[in-house]
Amino acid sequence: MKKLDTFEEDILTAYEKDELKSTSPSQADLAKFKAAATATFIKDRRINIRLSSPDLMDIQARALEEGIPYQTFIASVLHKYASGRLVEKPSSLAPRSTRHSDKRSNS
Repeated sequence: MKKLDTFEEDILTAYEKDELKSTSPSQADLAKFKAAATATFIKDRRINIRLSSPDLMDIQARALEEGIPYQTFIASVLHKYASGRLVEKPSSLAPRSTRHSDKRSNS
């Protein structure tokens, strides 16, 4: 199992101390959440793209870090980019330049 971060540890501690209380969202909040989910997750178009093997390997590794399938990870990244919410977070993996040989020539 992956190590919990500080936020997750705080939640677990509060749960174990029975400090958490279950609440129900309002009807207005439910409607808002439902509309957002519907708009976000409708997949009505298919695309095909070509990626380099090293890029695909990096994407698959990042998806593994997140615990989701790589296709879902790609769709999530594209959605965040398109909606202006993409925030880059350094990977725990080594930078790609140190893991893959650069075969481009400088001619």
